[in-house]
Amino acid sequence: MKKVVLTVLTVLSFLLVLTACSGAKAADYPTAAKAEAALNAGKKLDGKTVSFKVTKVEPKSVLGYNLQAGEHLNFVSQDNPGVKKGDVVTVKVKKAGNVLGSFVISYTDLKK
Repeated sequence: MKKVVLTVLTVLSFLLVLTACSGAKAADYPTAAKAEAALNAGKKLDGKTVSFKVTKVEPKSVLGYNLQAGEHLNFVSQDNPGVKKGDVVTVKVKKAGNVLGSFVISYTDLKK
């Protein structure tokens, strides 16, 4: 009986470790709406992760490649991010600022 209990506990422990190690960290802000609400509330997003659905791609904006999401969110990069409208991406925010009522957000670590 002890061997059965010990075996079951060992297997359960192993599964718990595998589950904990394999899970990706959820985004700090899982939607554009939540990120925009935080910015509107005056919170800093610098260093946080944001997941969002790309609603429009502007490859020739004044600031570079602009991925639009939400009502006033503009994720900008000098490099082509290789995404298209409808893609869901996760980025790490470098800096977020308000320019003429819209948020301009520089980012790193884009993941599809």
